[in-house]
Amino acid sequence: MALSFAKDIRPLFRDSPDVDTMKDYGMDLSSYPDVKAQAQNIYDRVLDGSMPCDEPWPKERIALFKQWMEEGLAP
Repeated sequence: MALSFAKDIRPLFRDSPDVDTMKDYGMDLSSYPDVKAQAQNIYDRVLDGSMPCDEPWPKERIALFKQWMEEGLAP
């Protein structure tokens, strides 16, 4: 079964600090259209550890996000 934003990806982003912090930068991580449009940028940031703001994602979480991208960014 393919990954979806609602079921698999949205839960990766905490309302606070992740969503709240990124809204200050003009990106809503709780919004499918925003995350879809910025998916490569988000992936690059979680891969290099600069996002989220407090601690890097574990490898499994990064792989899940990459898989969602590769599967076509389903809502």
